[in-house]
Amino acid sequence: MDDYPLLNLFLTMLYLFLWVMWFFLLFKVVTDLFRDHSLSGWAKAGWLIFVILLPYLGVLVYLVARGRSMHERDEKAARESEAAFRSYVRRAAGPREGAGGGSHVDDLAKLAELKEKGALNDEEYERAKAKILA
Repeated sequence: MDDYPLLNLFLTMLYLFLWVMWFFLLFKVVTDLFRDHSLSGWAKAGWLIFVILLPYLGVLVYLVARGRSMHERDEKAARESEAAFRSYVRRAAGPREGAGGGSHVDDLAKLAELKEKGALNDEEYERAKAKILA
């Protein structure tokens, strides 16, 4: 270990980091190629061959030529994913079948309101809450 100076260790770590970063960019470029619906199949094949045959230059040229649209596709995918998630949450927390069209949250809010007004005592409130949550 005495013949391997500290500076060489730092350089080795830097090279490893750059190598991992380049692989990340390579996979990002390839996934972006297949996600882009505006490119024809031949254009996708051409970019892919360019990135595989001349990897460093291919990734660099792709990022320069299509980096902005790559970012726009990422944003669009994130918006679609968020919209799908919100739609799923609305469906999952939506009205129940056979409960008069109200959801659990609405029923619990009505119960809490009745308890605050004094229409229900603590025991009745707990029984009704357990029935709704069951």
